[in-house]
Amino acid sequence: MTRYGLLILPATNRVYARSAVDLTRAELEIFGGSALDGRIGELDTEVVGGASYVTFTGDGLTERDLAVLGNLSAGYALFEIVGELLRPIEWSRLDRYDDDLLTIQKYPGKTNEQFTKLLLNVTLLASDWATEMTSRRFRVLDPLCGRGTTLNQALMYGFDAAGIERDQKDVEAYRAFVTTWLKQKRLKHRVLESGPVRRERKVVGRRVRIELAPTREEHKAGQTQLLDVVNADTARSAEFFRPETVDLVVADAPYGVQHGSRTADHGLSRDPLALLADAAPVWARLLRPGGALGISWNTHVASRDDAAAALADAGLTVVDDEPYRALRHRVDQSIMRDVLVARRPA
Repeated sequence: MTRYGLLILPATNRVYARSAVDLTRAELEIFGGSALDGRIGELDTEVVGGASYVTFTGDGLTERDLAVLGNLSAGYALFEIVGELLRPIEWSRLDRYDDDLLTIQKYPGKTNEQFTKLLLNVTLLASDWATEMTSRRFRVLDPLCGRGTTLNQALMYGFDAAGIERDQKDVEAYRAFVTTWLKQKRLKHRVLESGPVRRERKVVGRRVRIELAPTREEHKAGQTQLLDVVNADTARSAEFFRPETVDLVVADAPYGVQHGSRTADHGLSRDPLALLADAAPVWARLLRPGGALGISWNTHVASRDDAAAALADAGLTVVDDEPYRALRHRVDQSIMRDVLVARRPA
């Protein structure tokens, strides 16, 4: 049995960095159980030369397996452990664009990029298509997309990205960022729509839709991705996206500290349960059977059991396996973040 050592990517957020090893162990266990046929085992932690490694055994990992593991949210480098030596292992990632698509935006309340990737990963791995991570073009919806951190990670993976956001300033800021970034990178793209959405002569929202590709050759061949962002209330998502057209719903809920969640029935609330009660049934209908929803939130303002009950009431099946219960971590003194993932039954 081959033994491996995974070097953890340094995190710019010191608090998140302290949780990174434990989160990586949980994420690696989820990868092993969902996408690698249970061939990951004996997870441990070891310090080598002053650096922390997550160690594990792998039974005959193939090139495809390494391509899957290359997308671990905190994975920096992988080594085979041979006695007291570390032998570098070549691996690849899904990344389709320069990483400044993820890192260049700086603003208060931005979700840590490593955590965004982890949330997307564990949601994908709970879907019926976990083994197709490196071959399927998923369609990802962030129903609370803010300024697009999750959308950018989905694009980085080569997926289609859709989002809905109530705050018009956030949507405009994201539109300006992504269109400028595409032009500066000289990436072939086409703006399909940008402006108000009218129905019965009334403006019901604003929308920007962009077709893009990482190379001119792929764009010419029609191998394009679609970015689709709507400025409207998330509880109205079904007015803009058709039922059963989304593979993954991924959301980082407002933490109830600097920002609350606003719904039509409950107004502004620091309690994400009101948001889930209004919106989760809508999000669930957008999911294809076999798709998965992943959401993070602050447990100081809502318990895990109550959040799980809200997803169950929406017709979803909560994934409660042990590694999925090990994703809770501290963000700061007022935020203890947890992750819930649920499937839409096939």
